[in-house]
Amino acid sequence: MESALRLIVNGVPRTLEGLASPTPLASVLEHLELRPDRIAVELNGEIAPRTEWPNLTVVDGSRVEVVHFVGGGCHRANPQVVL
Repeated sequence: MESALRLIVNGVPRTLEGLASPTPLASVLEHLELRPDRIAVELNGEIAPRTEWPNLTVVDGSRVEVVHFVGGGCHRANPQVVL
């Protein structure tokens, strides 16, 4: 019998085939092919510290919010601060 984890990711219902409930948050993020060095995660309304991802448990119905970091900055040759 194939297992599947049902959860909400960034407000969208998802079914992750091959993952059972419960499963570690780190496994869910790996399954979603997310780069751990470029994201912040909230699990069921609580910030999930990166060091705890292997220990935090995701179950059917869990809500996972993922924020991606995006690089950027001023690309002007001579940026000036205007007050």
